[in-house]
Amino acid sequence: MSNSQQPEVKPYLITKTLVPENQETPIHFINGDFVSKRLFYRRNHFPYPNFASSFYFLPIEGLVHNPKVFSLQEIYSLPSKTIKVVLECSGDKRELFKPKVYGEQWGKGAISQGIWKGVPLRSLLEYTGLLDTAKEIVFEGHDYGERPDSNQLFSFSRSLPIEKALDPDTIIAYEYNNHPIPFKHGFPLRLIIPGWYAMASVKWVKKIIVIDKEFKGPFQAVDYVYYPNKENDSGKFPVTTINVNSTIKYPLNRQLLPSGVYDINGIAWTGKGHIAKVEISFNGGQTWDTCQLTSSSEKYAWVCWIYKWEALKKGEYTILSKATDSKGHVQPLEPMWNRKGYGYNALDSIKVKIE
Repeated sequence: MSNSQQPEVKPYLITKTLVPENQETPIHFINGDFVSKRLFYRRNHFPYPNFASSFYFLPIEGLVHNPKVFSLQEIYSLPSKTIKVVLECSGDKRELFKPKVYGEQWGKGAISQGIWKGVPLRSLLEYTGLLDTAKEIVFEGHDYGERPDSNQLFSFSRSLPIEKALDPDTIIAYEYNNHPIPFKHGFPLRLIIPGWYAMASVKWVKKIIVIDKEFKGPFQAVDYVYYPNKENDSGKFPVTTINVNSTIKYPLNRQLLPSGVYDINGIAWTGKGHIAKVEISFNGGQTWDTCQLTSSSEKYAWVCWIYKWEALKKGEYTILSKATDSKGHVQPLEPMWNRKGYGYNALDSIKVKIE
């Protein structure tokens, strides 16, 4: 069988749990800027919802001047916005925390990226208006179930402060990579909050409620909160903006390679501003070499980077990567440890042996 007839080998999602479905993107085998719907990571707290999408309506209610129910047709007909966005689960890289924490043990693949199209939320709110007392906007998803800490039924619901909800880049999306959003990623309507960890981007939006106080649902007040102290809740604060971060995609961790010249490559991303530089170290961070950024630095998108490595001497190497963003945030040597394991962004590190 000649090479040209070899069957094509394709990457698969890395399965974490089946019900609810949690699957990781094989990030080391993703090339470029777009993750196909097949390889986009899946993060769920509950089983998939059931509903008839042909009768899908989106109500906006609560502290508004004119409550309104939008049909899908109305939403599709409004002026749209298209944004390339990194969605990263706030538990991405959780398995790397030391000491270890409980929760879904994500490796480096609870992150994906593509192009989302939808209507700015503020355009919908122009139809309803907001009362002066409005403080937060709650988004309730169609997905619901029991939580480990309670036998009550909860919907997946999250809120945004008014200013974030009115950000022109906060959209109610209905397309991903020029196709209707796949069902598993929130079809027919999904909130997209660029620059924030992806728990904020509620899927299968069922209704939007404007309130005058702090929303206390469990996915806001209990989960998706940083608890820096092991013993108690002091110093807790909410998970919001994505931390500056980078991942080495090639070589693979613990890979054996013959001596030669290699292109070390990876991605880097941040929640505010854009990636300004990526550096690499082979001596534990004593000295750093600058990598070449191979994709343009866009707001909300990851950049691809590359470094030509002349690996001519046999031995074991530890390779570190470090990203810096335009706001001056730099990946730290150690992550901020927190009890639920959110926001891991320490320097990426792999070991390689040249034989």
